Amino acid sequence: MSSARLPLSARLNDLAHPVVAGLISVIVNYGGTFILVFQAAKVAGLSPALTASWVWSISIGVGVTGIILSWTAREPIITAWSTPAAAFLVTALATTPYAEAVGAYLISAAAFVVLGLSGWFDRVIRLIPPGIAAGLLAGILLQFGIGAFGGMSVDAPLAGLLIVAYLLLKRFSARYAVVGILVLGLSLLLLQGRVDLAGLSLQLAAPVFTMPAFSLNSLLSVALPLFLITLTGQYMPGMLVLRNDGFKTSANPIVTVTGLGSLLMATLGAHAFNIAAITAAICTGREAHEDPSRRWIAGIAAGVSYILVGIFGVTLAAVFMAFPATFITTLAGLALLGTIGGSLAGAMADARTREAALITFLAAAANITLLGIGGAFWGLVIGLLAHGVLNGRLPRSVPVVVDAASPVGKGAS
Repeated sequence: MSSARLPLSARLNDLAHPVVAGLISVIVNYGGTFILVFQAAKVAGLSPALTASWVWSISIGVGVTGIILSWTAREPIITAWSTPAAAFLVTALATTPYAEAVGAYLISAAAFVVLGLSGWFDRVIRLIPPGIAAGLLAGILLQFGIGAFGGMSVDAPLAGLLIVAYLLLKRFSARYAVVGILVLGLSLLLLQGRVDLAGLSLQLAAPVFTMPAFSLNSLLSVALPLFLITLTGQYMPGMLVLRNDGFKTSANPIVTVTGLGSLLMATLGAHAFNIAAITAAICTGREAHEDPSRRWIAGIAAGVSYILVGIFGVTLAAVFMAFPATFITTLAGLALLGTIGGSLAGAMADARTREAALITFLAAAANITLLGIGGAFWGLVIGLLAHGVLNGRLPRSVPVVVDAASPVGKGAS
């Protein structure tokens, strides 16, 4: 039966899950990592107007790029700002003039446009064995799963209520589990008066142009690390999230569109756009919708939410950040349980690559930081090295196991 013939209530119910998934991903992004942007702005000594412009530019930018990519691909392509890059800027902006940092943003963004147009990124992705990819994703997400239960040590009533409610809803109405704990958690916080919105005022943000400056120092100390950190810490795990849930969109248009978005918004303060990694998993899995062909709606919902935050600048960002940390971490961890479980199952599925996948999982979960590059990159490097040593060589393309009698033996990438 076509969706046009379904009753209005059924169609609205069909939209509810991906819309809520998109909203949760936005809440987790602002509530969990956006504080890094404010920290970096404070370190750089930016004025409130320049800080609001940074909020405006990255929120509008990721919203528009996410809507464009999700609509054209009909897949849940969630875009976001580079979280590891924001963490890097907390220290980098202490010694780099802001105008030179903006120049570095432009150079990094242009490099991503070139990478996307060249088509090289997809070739890199195809070299990663499925077990290694699944182990990497599970390792990256592990801390979020642990965080869901770690909240019991900080705020046992809130975290315990969310966990118990999730289990009960999962048992009796699995599709509504994440939606239910979101509504229940917000209701509890409002009843307890723990979300203080009294001091907020609704204000529109305005973009502020900064004339970029260029120097060798900013090229080497900001642009190059920004490019490498975003590539290894965001794009690679982000694409693996999509692949893990069966989506096949090429990375090339994603890298190109987000690179162009970064290029256009850099002079207004945006440091880097990219495909989301961890928060994207909230929208790409079964919790967003049982039917994978309907999950792209979550990408549209997330994009619209980002744009609304951008229009109202720091006002709505402050609303998201007003939620207790325990609520954010528990909500994110529970929403990602299915993805973590599926990734672990995929990592352990092939006995030949199981040990290398396990090493990848543990290395990624350790979140190693060397040379200013984060754990996702080193987990991948260690996993590929282990795979090469244990299996003789690295595959030239992703291996596909096909039954000899099966007529289907081509078309996988």
